[in-house]
Amino acid sequence: MATKDTNRRVVVTGMGAVTPLGHNVATFWTNLCHGHSGVRRISLFDPTAFRTRIAAEVTELSVPAVIGPKQARRMDRFALFGLTAALEAWQDAGLASHNHDPYAIGVLIGSSHGGEQTLLAEVDNARQVPRKVSPRLIPRMLSNMAAVQVALHLELRGPSFTIGSACATSAHAIGEAAEIIRRGDATMMVCGGAEACITPLTLAGDQALGALSARNDAPEQASRPFDCDRDGFVLGEGAGVLVLEERDHALQRGARIYAELVSYATTTDALHETHPEATGVHAARAIVRALTKAGLTAAAIDAIFAHATSTIIGDRAEAQALKLALGAETTRIPVTAIKAALGHLLGGAGATQAIAAIKALECQALPPIRNLEQPDPDCTLQFVTGAVMPASLSHVLSNSFGFGGHNVALLFGRHRD
Repeated sequence: MATKDTNRRVVVTGMGAVTPLGHNVATFWTNLCHGHSGVRRISLFDPTAFRTRIAAEVTELSVPAVIGPKQARRMDRFALFGLTAALEAWQDAGLASHNHDPYAIGVLIGSSHGGEQTLLAEVDNARQVPRKVSPRLIPRMLSNMAAVQVALHLELRGPSFTIGSACATSAHAIGEAAEIIRRGDATMMVCGGAEACITPLTLAGDQALGALSARNDAPEQASRPFDCDRDGFVLGEGAGVLVLEERDHALQRGARIYAELVSYATTTDALHETHPEATGVHAARAIVRALTKAGLTAAAIDAIFAHATSTIIGDRAEAQALKLALGAETTRIPVTAIKAALGHLLGGAGATQAIAAIKALECQALPPIRNLEQPDPDCTLQFVTGAVMPASLSHVLSNSFGFGGHNVALLFGRHRD
């Protein structure tokens, strides 16, 4: 394993995704660019009694042969998503037949809700007939189990754990995984997030907060980031996983490099359990700090992937944060957002968004924001709408924010010598 080097560069060499828009990165990206939507009426349970009856589900997922149906049944849905995405990322990075030191590769895959479906399935047994509780309850419900399953299947013995910071979870996981590499505790990290909490409990909770869209008659139009007519977010599920690698190690083994994770920074509002700070000042500090750590100015940013959940206060706070952090450059920088198509994957949102940002760098194109028809005058930015926008991209900013006031800025760049 490499020794500590504060100048160590971190690159992306593999990507995997399980989403409502597709069960691999290629399909996810194609459907995103074509403006498709994964939002439908909920089928995982009967939502009739709820005000909100729509979500973005992962449907018809084929379990990878290396997992098999028996092992898949032993996992909660979120862990299966995370492992499936990780196996794609591992294969994509060219590591399936690569000889490597297992102690030099770690796993950092986060989840906000963990094995919620497992927990709900066993609650009645625990209350009424405790002896009927499955011995698999605890190892299926714990939020670290996606990371555990990846480490088990790939026999990785480096740093392995999970992070939970609500909707910022997987962005934090990517950023902290990069820091593990930079400080010399690993040469590669499998990182990201997984979520599967389209359940009566989460639907009821988010509905009680008034956070969800209730456009049940037009589900594909429900999530409307930055639009005047937005009325809340749409729950989603899935996973996004990256293979991060120390650059010299990647070059030595001849790996394909998608992008470089140029910088990562995070701050906390320390204000409220669910509401962001309305002026965006603390989120702006994360963006500025990411630029400062990279030795760049706002002029270097060529595009922004916004967190943009489609809530009134959240979208406005993010727009304010961008203006505070980037100043006059916001009149130039194109802004896109993917949750209108994908739903809000909560703990998996930051990683799937990071994958979209990396694909944008690779393809030199930005996917459009669905359903943005009349921008909120309090969110005046240079939005990408209608169709894919060709763009000359060297650096792309990806923002993630989470309940509890968590703010994360990831800055990706095209790989250069």
